[in-house]
Amino acid sequence: MVQDDWVSPTRQAWVGSLAREILASPGPVDPERRANLNDFAPVPFGKLPYRSVLVASGNDPYCPVRLAGAYARAWGSEFVRLNDAGHINVESGHGEWPLGLALLQSLTGDVGLGQQPLLKTSLETA
Repeated sequence: MVQDDWVSPTRQAWVGSLAREILASPGPVDPERRANLNDFAPVPFGKLPYRSVLVASGNDPYCPVRLAGAYARAWGSEFVRLNDAGHINVESGHGEWPLGLALLQSLTGDVGLGQQPLLKTSLETA
């Protein structure tokens, strides 16, 4: 999806664009984050009303792993820390991602025959 303004994004415009794209999509969507997202602050720090997984890299230039861990604890999310994976997106060399798919399937309950759901990972302190 292409946003109207990557340099100075506003939450209202992005959420509107995302909602339109998601609703129009015939299948799963692949979110990607770019640019400075100052308008999205402050990040909520309450427990989420649903199960969630936060995946972070030890060297992501956009979100320090300690901050990602704090988000996971605040949200009640499972925390998966990857070592030196950079910013986890296609542009940084991540293509098809079996672990990401497995994590998604663990949230949706879409586990194939003979496969076990992922074990819940414990929160790590960075």
